[in-house]
Amino acid sequence: MSNAKQILSLLRSHAEGDEEQFLSIALQVAAAEARQGHRSTAEEIRTAVETVRGQRGDRPTVPIAFAKPRGDLSSILDMRDPQIRVDDVILSEALRSRLDAIIRQQQKRTWLREHNRTPSRKLLLAGPPGSGKTMTSEALAGTLRLPLYVVRLESLITRFMGETVAKLRLVFDETLQRRGVYLFDEFDAVGGHRAATNDVAEMRRVLNSFLQFMEEPSTTDSLIVAATNHPELLDRALQRRFDGVLEFGMPSDEQVRDIVRRHIRPLKYPRIAWKSVSKSARGLSQSEIARAAEEAVKEAILSEKDTLKTENLITQIEARQGMRTVFAKEG
Repeated sequence: MSNAKQILSLLRSHAEGDEEQFLSIALQVAAAEARQGHRSTAEEIRTAVETVRGQRGDRPTVPIAFAKPRGDLSSILDMRDPQIRVDDVILSEALRSRLDAIIRQQQKRTWLREHNRTPSRKLLLAGPPGSGKTMTSEALAGTLRLPLYVVRLESLITRFMGETVAKLRLVFDETLQRRGVYLFDEFDAVGGHRAATNDVAEMRRVLNSFLQFMEEPSTTDSLIVAATNHPELLDRALQRRFDGVLEFGMPSDEQVRDIVRRHIRPLKYPRIAWKSVSKSARGLSQSEIARAAEEAVKEAILSEKDTLKTENLITQIEARQGMRTVFAKEG
């Protein structure tokens, strides 16, 4: 029999119009029934949930908006409704394979819990700026049909003793109550070495608290994603807290072609010299190449052309390389 907390959670999610949370709790009930030996009841609940999800994709209704954070959390969490899926992100085969495994575990999480196992839900994304970390976080949320909550570090971290830890507690409490993807971007601001020379006692307490909160069990299976451009700055104690570390890099020549093709639609490109384009794009991130392609498309549209040439692309790519040179100069 479902406990009172689960019933209250079901009623609360129904009142807030959070259908995905409602179904998630229903699956938790199914898992609890299975653990008690009531397998037929558990299977009936799972089948009912899958039926609802299957019908939801076909019916012509207005989608229910995700419930936004309230109270103190409204200034700490920035809720975003994901617009992309993992299929929309250009990734290496190794990265895509690992993401697919994480998605599969999340989608079949009730099966794992019936065998006293938990899905991977704590991820560290490491790589240079613009390599696709934030985009991948949104894509994970979109694929799992979950809201993306971006933690605002400027609101989380304060100079008052104990306040940052208290706010961090609020965030982790929310991960336990409302399933979603919670993104800590620029995570090195929180997870830096505790022995760093520029560290202060308060930030050591913040990191220690973060480590403790990461160890707490969760029945909601929210995904906690930390992204950093500087993994070398992170405290080593964090390594064993994450279920997986995904390393992002600069795009390969093949990925450069895929990025460009995706961002120059619907223009035609019959005679693009891909080797020249890839060579000129070396060293640029996925987002920089995408922006260069989009600028080339804008120029073509304004010139009333429906075909893109190699020189148009290379001009915009070289402009991006020039921007890097400007920022690399010492003052």
